[in-house]
Amino acid sequence: MKVPMSAPKSDPDAAILPSQTYRSAAVVGRKPLHFAFTPDAAARAAIAAHLGLLGLHSFVLKGAFTPQGRGDVVLRADLSAAITQACTITLAPVPAKISSTIARDYLREFAEPTALEAELGPEDQEPLPEEFDVAAIAIEELALSLPLYPRAAGASLAPTIAAPAGSAPLTDDALRPFAGLASLAQAMKADPKDKPADGAADEDTQNKEKSPK
Repeated sequence: MKVPMSAPKSDPDAAILPSQTYRSAAVVGRKPLHFAFTPDAAARAAIAAHLGLLGLHSFVLKGAFTPQGRGDVVLRADLSAAITQACTITLAPVPAKISSTIARDYLREFAEPTALEAELGPEDQEPLPEEFDVAAIAIEELALSLPLYPRAAGASLAPTIAAPAGSAPLTDDALRPFAGLASLAQAMKADPKDKPADGAADEDTQNKEKSPK
């Protein structure tokens, strides 16, 4: 049974985002509730604008809420989407396909974990809500699955050249760690035959001083 849910007025984006809700009471202690979230073109455009995408061409979340024990509910669902993002370097469009699996446990007797338990324990446990909004779940999962730094084919960062007035420019390669050590190592590898030994140089000097004028 679907129940319409009004969007919070404090979030300006929530007013335009799609919503598809189910009451948890329809699942607890009953049969599994299967669902499919397939937003239309207008809803996908709203989601794309909310997530900063150039396009959201397809978006599907299919799964089921299944009762667990006397009061808990488990969610298992599969998400798939076709998106277009802007290249972080050239802003050219970068298409991508997203797929992920959602597994969450909603607990009626949920206890807020301590800092240590939150770090070491499972991350997919949440308190049982009065309603499940599968649209919000899908949008959240999509946001977490987006590539962080989309890059178009062939796009690369140009080397940075900087120099104060009257100085030779420094490139990124010259500023890399150990660049100076590498130059020193090359100098130390020079052929020692090219330079006379310290002792030989001193002996030549002494012979020149002793020679009659």
